[in-house]
Order: sequence, then structure tokens, then C-alpha cells
Amino acid sequence: MAHTHSIDRPRIARPDHPFVELRLSLPSELRAVSPFIDHIMRFVARFRIKDGNEADIEVSLWEALLNAIIHGNRQDPGKAVFVAIRCSTGGETSITVRDEGEGFDPSAVPDRTAPENPISTSGRGIYLMRALMDEVWFAEGGTVVQMLKYRSNS
Repeated sequence: MAHTHSIDRPRIARPDHPFVELRLSLPSELRAVSPFIDHIMRFVARFRIKDGNEADIEVSLWEALLNAIIHGNRQDPGKAVFVAIRCSTGGETSITVRDEGEGFDPSAVPDRTAPENPISTSGRGIYLMRALMDEVWFAEGGTVVQMLKYRSNS
């Protein structure tokens, strides 16, 4: 499947499939991430058709949350990270992660696959999200990442 990596792209909705959505927030504290992800993945297991892509969703969620807390909110305990996860009856899962930081320019993040960046750690989370999800895009000046995973037909 082709991956789309555009910036500030509007969310593609699938109005033909009913969905269930969970909206949560968590403090900008690294210790809050693991139990938060466990909760979200229980939601995914309950409402998403199992197709073997659950690990891709979980790793991408980890990376998005860590980026939001560390880089976006700079681990400021007075700031929160907001998450919306939607599972449709058609098997599509969308995740939106919003931080309260200043944002960033996603096009300025080094390409992890470029020969000149073989051991760079910068951009690892974005690289993983793009590699594991079917669509990833940034909005609102980089303070929002939206990810989409389609149901695997295999």
C-alpha cells in the first residue's frame, strides 16, 4: 500500500462506515504513557477487527505520544497531550495526537533513510510512524499528528 506523507492535509473521513471513538488526555509525564497505551490498546482490541496490524498501531501510538510529551510539550507537567482514536466497522483505525507545544516543520526533520543520516536518532519516531501506518500527516503547525491504518485483507 502506498504511504501518504503530506503536511497539513485534511482528514479523510469514511462516512460509509460507522465507528466508535475514544477521546482522552494525559499529562506530559513519561510515566503516564505505558498505562495510557495499555488502556487504548484494550479499546482497539475490543472494537477493531483483528488483522495482525495491532503492533503497528501500538508502536506508532508510542512514538506519537513520546514526541508530543518530549518534543512538543517539553515534559511540562502543566501541559497535556490529547488523543482521539477511532475504530470503524470497516476495520480502519485513525489516531490523532495533539500537544500544546509550539509545533515544528515536519519537512525539516532529517530523512532517516538518506545515506547521510545512517545513525542519526533525530526523526526516528516520525520515520517509524510513517513506516508502520498507511497514512501520516501533520496539521496545525506540527502540533497535531494524524495517522490512519487500514484493515489488512491478508
